[in-house]
Amino acid sequence: MGTGNKAQLDAILSELGELCDTGYALALHIRFTRPGLLFRTYAQDWIDHYSEMGMMLRDPVVVWGFHHTGSVLWKDLEDPDGILAEAAQHGIRNGLTCAVGPAGDRSISGFTRSAGPFSPTEIEKMHAITQRLHELSADLIPAQS
Repeated sequence: MGTGNKAQLDAILSELGELCDTGYALALHIRFTRPGLLFRTYAQDWIDHYSEMGMMLRDPVVVWGFHHTGSVLWKDLEDPDGILAEAAQHGIRNGLTCAVGPAGDRSISGFTRSAGPFSPTEIEKMHAITQRLHELSADLIPAQS
């Protein structure tokens, strides 16, 4: 990654830290269900619990992101296993997910905050941030052969 791209990526991540006071997750350039880059700022107890319980493949945020591009508020997702409800018990609520890129090179973001749901204008901004992070980090991930 060029120095300019790294500086831009760092600046965006810093901005996200301010916008998403209860955390965010960025799975960039997912190939074969594995992200090339993963950033998570949720509370460590939630990250540990989520991992220990193997929630990723049942997480409605992840499932939606694998099947769609665009943006969706978590309140609009079906949550049959109660994963989003459990996240809310850990203080992770008012979520928004954005997904960009082709199926074989998808990036999925999850943004949360305590200040209430994201507005339509904020949703557009967060989607644009996800797209920008996808573009900035592309040269960090080796091409598929």
